[in-house]
Amino acid sequence: MRCPYCNFDEDRVVDSREAKEGTVIRRRRECLQCGKRFTSYERIEEIALMVVKRDGSRESFDPNKLLAGMRKACEKRPIQLKALEAIVDGIEGRLQDSPEREISTEEVGRHVMDSLRDLDSVAYVRFASVYRRFEDVHEFVDELKDLLKKRK
Repeated sequence: MRCPYCNFDEDRVVDSREAKEGTVIRRRRECLQCGKRFTSYERIEEIALMVVKRDGSRESFDPNKLLAGMRKACEKRPIQLKALEAIVDGIEGRLQDSPEREISTEEVGRHVMDSLRDLDSVAYVRFASVYRRFEDVHEFVDELKDLLKKRK
């Protein structure tokens, strides 16, 4: 592992721990040249998931991109980052367990909306407004009415 501070390519592992429910190993390392510590993560290389976008184009599934969209929907809400990361991990796990290697953005969006609906209704509506591409206020109001019906 190359040191991110001095680019020296020898280090020693100071500590190893499981992270993300045992799917990742977190290692604290110490550079043998400059002595600074840094963290590396090891994860099993899985078969790549492809996301099919609305226009038909394909791109690799990126959990960071999913997390960024969820963070935007949860901005200024009392939601911990750990909760969002757990949702992303859960969605990624379900998609990896699926026999399909190509997943539509609609399916990914449904997973996110289902999770956000239970977590925070404001974040849910924010995400839904982008995901469903609301064109006017009436569509927005209809979504709010559906949300209120499901809460009762």
